[in-house]
Amino acid sequence: MRIVVSGTHASGKSTLVSDFALRHPEFAVLPDPFDLVDESWDSPSAALFAAQLRISAARLRPGEAAEDFIAERGPIDFLAYLLALDDVTRVSTSRELLERATSMTRDALAHIDLLVVLPLTTRDDVAPDADEHSALREAMNDVLLDLIDNPEVVGEGTNVVEITGDRSHRLAALETLAIGRPL
Repeated sequence: MRIVVSGTHASGKSTLVSDFALRHPEFAVLPDPFDLVDESWDSPSAALFAAQLRISAARLRPGEAAEDFIAERGPIDFLAYLLALDDVTRVSTSRELLERATSMTRDALAHIDLLVVLPLTTRDDVAPDADEHSALREAMNDVLLDLIDNPEVVGEGTNVVEITGDRSHRLAALETLAIGRPL
């Protein structure tokens, strides 16, 4: 089973991936692509998101990762960030970059079994740090929720599921989807 957990920053992705991995060590964990980029980028930018999109897309290709894995973030996250950045900063990302990003996202998502999206809700017990970019966080969430409904982005065969609720509910829902039942 090849799983990608998506959502805006401070939406509970790391916690869900960590909780799942502790109970299912047979799954390889693919970390947040941010952990794999040059740390000299300290603020959100199109270049930073494009770099993370390339990393997240490449690692979903067959043969690049274990057969059973759970990945924190996928290319759709960074496509959403690119589009949200345009909304927040009013600085347009090039059309060519967005077209390449969309194509890369669609192609990469064809190689996963499950895209889990963690939308922001007032009921979830996830609180962002004070230094989080709140406008970008909200905008990315909205864009991501639009993108998962677009077959030109996710493709026809991608199984997309939104999971909400507290930590234990999210884990139980993911376990049911991934292995048929919670432990």
